[in-house]
Amino acid sequence: MNVISIEAQNLISGFYSVTKIPATQNTKNSFFTTSSFVQCHGWVPFKTHNCFASLSLKSIKQKIEPKTSVEKSGDTVSDKEGIKTTKKKKLAVFVSGGGSNFKAIHETCVAGSVHGEVVVLVTNKRGCGGAEYARNMGIPVILFPRAKDELDGLSSSDLVAALRRFEVHYILLAGYLKLLPVELIRAYPKSIVNIHPSLLPAFGGKGYYGMKVHKAVIASGARYSGATIHFVDEKYDTGKILAQRIVPVLPNDSAEDLAARVLQEEHKLYVEVTAALCEERIVWREDGVPLIQSKQNPTV
Repeated sequence: MNVISIEAQNLISGFYSVTKIPATQNTKNSFFTTSSFVQCHGWVPFKTHNCFASLSLKSIKQKIEPKTSVEKSGDTVSDKEGIKTTKKKKLAVFVSGGGSNFKAIHETCVAGSVHGEVVVLVTNKRGCGGAEYARNMGIPVILFPRAKDELDGLSSSDLVAALRRFEVHYILLAGYLKLLPVELIRAYPKSIVNIHPSLLPAFGGKGYYGMKVHKAVIASGARYSGATIHFVDEKYDTGKILAQRIVPVLPNDSAEDLAARVLQEEHKLYVEVTAALCEERIVWREDGVPLIQSKQNPTV
């Protein structure tokens, strides 16, 4: 009999721990199967009423926030020498595919180049590459939205509650193909960003994603494309633009050629924007346009 570890069980009702249980084989009342937990950290089912006891809020905080020798004050901490620094921002990343942007962000967070921490991954496809990478890295994975044939997917209200439990500061969409629910957008105002593989507002909106974008760019005869990071509103790709990176469209480009060139810039741009978010360097102009302050010269 195999033994598997499940992290962050039922956070909505106050459960956050690592518990070892015997693996079962496709029982009807189970919220998971052995195939869902190939790695040590698997899916995070948030409604297990019959298997686990609930822990206190104090024990949840002990699991999420390890004890340190610093004094906390708001979003800053002071070390023993009294030097104040901003606490790491907690990030939730949403993916539907391979998650290469997610990987780039996570790697730079781990390396310390970005003052943040990916605390949870949300996906609508349990077997996608991004979810597999998260499980390998010990990052809890949430399934959203709830599908008719999925027992462990969350509703919109449950998702918001779960992200609150993880104390998420920012939500990063990295190839997530579902429209976000209004409840989530309103719960995280000016805190959700998305990356799109074109220079918005061109080649954006419903139906424009992945290779479809690059094929449309080439067919249009456009000489330039690129990547856009924008804040998320209640429609596809219409939120305020935060950052862009230009990529030339070469005369003999295929959609695959252009996609590869754009993706390289996406990785760089998303890491830079994530760093700015975590360092609180986003300011809003009077007309509602977001700007990124220079790290070297905050007045710029």
